[in-house]
Amino acid sequence: MFINLPETSGKRVVIVGGGFAGLTLARKLNRKYFDVVLLDKNNYHQFQPLLYQVATAGLEPSAISFPFRKVFQKRTNTHFRLCKVLYVDPDQRQIETSAGTVAYDYLVIAAGCTNNFFGMEHVQIASMPMKSLSEALGLRNNLLCMFERAICNGKSEALNIVVVGGGPTGVEISGALAEMRDYVLPKDYPDINFSDTQIILVEALPRLLSAMSDHASVKARAFLEKMGVKVMLDVAVKDYADGRILLSNGHTIATQTVIWASGVTANYIDGLNRPENTGRGGRLKADAYHRVEGFDRIFAIGDVCLQTETKYPNGHPQMAQAAMQQARNLAENLLSAEKGKPMNEFRYNNKGSMATVGRNKAVVDLPHLRLAGFFAWVIWMFVHLMAILGVKNKVLTLIDWTWSYLTYNPSLRLII
Repeated sequence: MFINLPETSGKRVVIVGGGFAGLTLARKLNRKYFDVVLLDKNNYHQFQPLLYQVATAGLEPSAISFPFRKVFQKRTNTHFRLCKVLYVDPDQRQIETSAGTVAYDYLVIAAGCTNNFFGMEHVQIASMPMKSLSEALGLRNNLLCMFERAICNGKSEALNIVVVGGGPTGVEISGALAEMRDYVLPKDYPDINFSDTQIILVEALPRLLSAMSDHASVKARAFLEKMGVKVMLDVAVKDYADGRILLSNGHTIATQTVIWASGVTANYIDGLNRPENTGRGGRLKADAYHRVEGFDRIFAIGDVCLQTETKYPNGHPQMAQAAMQQARNLAENLLSAEKGKPMNEFRYNNKGSMATVGRNKAVVDLPHLRLAGFFAWVIWMFVHLMAILGVKNKVLTLIDWTWSYLTYNPSLRLII
């Protein structure tokens, strides 16, 4: 059974995934030449860089999510369908989904990535990841329930929080948790001695923020340690058993709360992921025009795409910036192909990277400038605020941020 879609004269471009890459492409494709079909398992776009603030009760989920149908209300050539992709048949140019079959002229895989636990089953069962809005809400529930249990049973052992992964997500949520512990939670739980609450950040590499400059790494670590976060470098997680996390140095940490922010792997697409076209991290190998190796009409962009160039022999960084640039280039290339013009090779323009650690504390790497502290934090806030979809969402986020900054008392600590 085919999914109900209107007949159009334009070439049908089916996009799998509505993250930064997929949504940007859907909005950029020329309405005159293309009929766009966006497939996603959620009916909303989620602003992933701020998921950690939902997990730590700093933002409402609705502030960083935006319904696809609202995005496309005035775009008659764009159609959204809620479903999961089951199988791609390149020979028939069809996609099997949980809602039916979809035919395509061009297929774009922008399915993003998911958590990679490196085969550690016990760790996967015990830990809480944060790659989606539902996972962020689950983490918020678990964190708040942990303190409710602690106040009932009086066990300080349960208050150890271990964050695994020293990338931007691990650094940011560690800082947010430290601020919650010091300024927010003591008001709710005056009977708990929060000096017993340890926040431990474990990173397998020799430094934090390995994709950023040494300056950013050193400053981020200094900020975290000043906030009372214990940073463990060159130490990997090996297993979890009997309420304790086992580390590569032989030590163990008693904890009931493990937050996983280490490692990702591309979402698997049955029918496309083959040994010859799948590379590092399960990503689909693509040429300079975003075509998946072995296919003429199938493209990959965003985190799921492994596209190399001289400066990036291991692929482009799995960041929103790279995903959106790839999407804009592919939109132009598809239009060029329809007009019989040559396509442009993609070249990534690195405009910088950043991470926030807490109030007035952030690190920013720009092409010719390194910043840390208050001004970096202001830049981080401005960039993220402008990137959120919708005026209402921007206003809600700004109100929440302002209230939290002035009062140290966000009002979103709900267990749902």
